[in-house]
This record gives sequence, C-alpha cells and structure tokens, in this order.
Amino acid sequence: MTVFKGLSAFPITPADAEGRVILPDLWRILQRVADGQPDSICVLGSTGAYAYLDPDQRRAVAEAAMDQVGSRVPVIVGVGALRTDTAVDLARHAARIGAAGLLVAPMSYTPLTEDEVFHHFAAIAAASDLPICIYNNPGTTHFTFSTALLARLATLPTVRAVKMPLVASGDFAGQIAELRAALPDGFSIGYSADWGCAPAMLAGADAFYSVAAGLWPHPMLRMVSAAQRGDAAEVGRIDAALAPLWALFKTRSSFRTVHRAANLLELTTAQPPRPVLPLPEAEDDALRAAIATLDAHQH
Repeated sequence: MTVFKGLSAFPITPADAEGRVILPDLWRILQRVADGQPDSICVLGSTGAYAYLDPDQRRAVAEAAMDQVGSRVPVIVGVGALRTDTAVDLARHAARIGAAGLLVAPMSYTPLTEDEVFHHFAAIAAASDLPICIYNNPGTTHFTFSTALLARLATLPTVRAVKMPLVASGDFAGQIAELRAALPDGFSIGYSADWGCAPAMLAGADAFYSVAAGLWPHPMLRMVSAAQRGDAAEVGRIDAALAPLWALFKTRSSFRTVHRAANLLELTTAQPPRPVLPLPEAEDDALRAAIATLDAHQH
C-alpha cells in the first residue's frame, strides 16, 4: 500500500532568525500531529519552509521527525532543492534514517524544461528505493507539470504519486479521470490547498496534503474519512466550520497563518523566515476565533 493515501499533515518547522531549528518546539508540534493519527506526516514541504533551510538544517528536521514520531506515523520528507546533487543527497539521507517516502518539487531559478525536470527526478529516484510523490506546485516553483510529463515520470519505478494544485474550474472529477487514464493503476492522485479538501476528496482523490492538519489533525482527518465513505453532508458540515480558517489561508497565506496560530497556541515563538513577514496582529482576533472553532472540533 502506498504511503501517499488519505490525510498527510504538513507541520511548520519552528526555527530562529538564523534558520536554526528549535527542536523542543518541533517535537511538541510533531507529537500534537501524531496524536491525531493522520495517514502520514510530511516534514519539509512548503509549510515546513524547506526552501529557506540549508541541507544540514533539513537533515536535522528529518532526523527529529523520525526520532519523535517515525514509529507511530509514516514520515514523508521533502527533498526538493535547486541542485540535483543536493536533492540526491537529501534523498539518500531520508532513506538512511528510515523515512517512508519522498516529496519532490522542481525548484529552480532558471526556468526548467520538461526534459530537465524528468532527469532531475530520475537522478533522485535512482538514489534510493523510497516511493516518490511529485510536488506539482506552480505557485511556488513556477513550473507546471503537463499530463504527458506526469505519465513519463510515472515510468520511473519509484514515482508513485502526484500532489496537485486545486483545479481552477472546480472540475476535480474531470481532472482525476484524465489523470487516471494517463497514469498507471494504483498511482496516487492527491491535492493541496485546504479549502479544496472537501471537493477534491468527494471527487475521488486518493490523498489530501493538508497545512491545517499540521496543527489540527483531528477535524481534517474526520473530513477526509467522511469523504472517503461518501458522506457529503458530514464533509460539508466540517468544511463550513473551518471556513474562517480558509478565509485567512486565502487572503494571508496558509504559511503565515499557521506560524501565527502556533504562536497563539503557545507551541512556539518562531516566526516565518525573513523576508516573509508575520501575519499582522490585526488578524489575531479573526485567527483566535478560527482557532476556537478548530479546538471545538479537535477531539
């Protein structure tokens, strides 16, 4: 069974102004997430600030995750990097410490061609036997995977999943059908951007990659589970309760919002890495109200 199924929680990486990981805070957050029993935890995704950390800092995060929760929940490690050799080294490290899978984004400064992205993934795939999820996140990487490139990457034996952005048209069922026709049987199709969890999972997605679950795994797991059993009414009820958080995610970004939420929950004093500025304090009342609703659904 692929690790890329159900709910994957994406926690922040609490770090000081120099990028040094604050391990006690990270452990506290990871334990909170693991207690909610998501299907996996992904460290060093976009929410985990992988792009702002050096390789040693990233290895420290991966090791902390395996030490703290690796025996309880499968851990996926993000290994996207500007250079292929760096990504390969991070993939080998993740394999050595016992990670369950890899998340790979095609980071770039010079815009990449499809051939370049394919060979980048091929080198990472050759570095270990860990299953790989393609991170299709054009909002941050400025690279969009075509269906043809996804199908080409799926010929690599360890490439088993894709994490897609939300469908602009809202036709998740149509996109999932198109992808299933082009990809091998059993290839996992998942989505991210939390306000799209309800329609994506009800349309038959295999996985949802959630920022909110990195602090509030219980309500997100209930929503994903309800969608998997086709209970649209329950999905709608939970999604409506989380609407205040989705509003902040859309207007202020999930990255800034969950960092501030972790502060208000007294899990860490860490701020987003500069140049990203914290959520304005003017939003605290709205965020506290959202947190109160989430806390009511947390257990």
